[in-house]
Amino acid sequence: MTTSQLACTFAALALFDDDVPVNAENIQKILKAANIKVESYWPGLFASLIKDKSVGELITGACKGGGGAPSAGAAGAGDTAGEKKVEQKEEEEEEE
Repeated sequence: MTTSQLACTFAALALFDDDVPVNAENIQKILKAANIKVESYWPGLFASLIKDKSVGELITGACKGGGGAPSAGAAGAGDTAGEKKVEQKEEEEEEE
C-alpha cells in the first residue's frame, strides 16, 4: 500500500468517525490540513469506493475471507476415518 493510499484511508476513517460525509472534497481538505501531498486522483477514487459501499460495510466486511484451513474437528474426523480403514485392512490380513 502506498503512502497516498494510507493517507486517504486514514482521512476517510477520520471523516467517518466524525460523522462527516466521506467525499473527495473532504478527504482532500483533511490531507491539505495535515500537509500530505497525494496524487490528485486518490481522493476521488476513495470517494467513489465509499459511495458504492459505506465505510462501515468495508470495515466489517474486511474480516470475511474465503476458504482457509479446515477446522480441527474436520481434520480429526478425517483422521479417524483413515484409521478405521487401516484397522479393517489389518484385521482382514490377520484373518487370512
